[in-house]
Amino acid sequence: MKKIRTVKEILKSYKVVDGAGVHINRVFGYNEIPKFDPFLLLDDFRNDLPENYRKGFPWHPHRGIETITYMLEGSVEHKDSIGNKGVLNAGDVQWMTAGSGIIHQEMPKGNDEGKMYGFQLWANLPASHKMIAPVYQEFKSSLIPEITMYNGTKIKMICGQINDLKGPVKEIVINPEFLDITVPQNSEYIHQTKVGHNVFAYVIGGACQFESEEQTLYENKTLALFDDGEYISIKTKETGVRFLLISGKPIKETVAWGGPIVMNTDEELNLAFEEIENGNFIKNQST
Repeated sequence: MKKIRTVKEILKSYKVVDGAGVHINRVFGYNEIPKFDPFLLLDDFRNDLPENYRKGFPWHPHRGIETITYMLEGSVEHKDSIGNKGVLNAGDVQWMTAGSGIIHQEMPKGNDEGKMYGFQLWANLPASHKMIAPVYQEFKSSLIPEITMYNGTKIKMICGQINDLKGPVKEIVINPEFLDITVPQNSEYIHQTKVGHNVFAYVIGGACQFESEEQTLYENKTLALFDDGEYISIKTKETGVRFLLISGKPIKETVAWGGPIVMNTDEELNLAFEEIENGNFIKNQST
């Protein structure tokens, strides 16, 4: 008999100000290491007030991690120090593998109503991949497939596979799954998961239960971190639910984290900041 994943921890996002003054709901971060391994941070930057996000994230470095940006409304203009640039619009995703180092900026812009909705996830890289050349995988919403399941559940496939359908983001070392799932009202959806991977769900609309015999209602801006197992159960009542489902293979290595740099040792971390000061931080050109 297959084992259901039960919820082992519940988190509510909390307000922080980051970048040059961007108001964010932080779901998890430094204080939660290593519970979400291989993931480091999840920020919910849904915002209706331009004064709370327009200053953005001016030039800053990254090394040793991947940053994943998923937009729902509005846009983010981005460019880096070695010539890459573009705009993420509603429904688009960017999976940036910073690797050995990149210096970039991200400047959010709202839609006509002032809404700027999206999420940024940080994924760690194992020691074997921390100094690889930076890589961008960027996909417009039209390239992100959506599958409709047996009960009307709709799943946007950013990364991962269901049946024969695969998300466009591929060849990521932590073998992740990143899905945007909408389950209709008065319904149940069963989702298979990889045993040994860390799995969490972050509710972004409506409400649901995540365990078949447990009555806790998970609502907007609530995260459920699951125990190990082979599947999760999502039950809805009158509202239906929309949530991000994210999973990955744990790296199980030491973490030395300083702001936008994440390495394995303090020595590597200190070297990265020395190289930023000395002007020799960038090692490879991106692709």
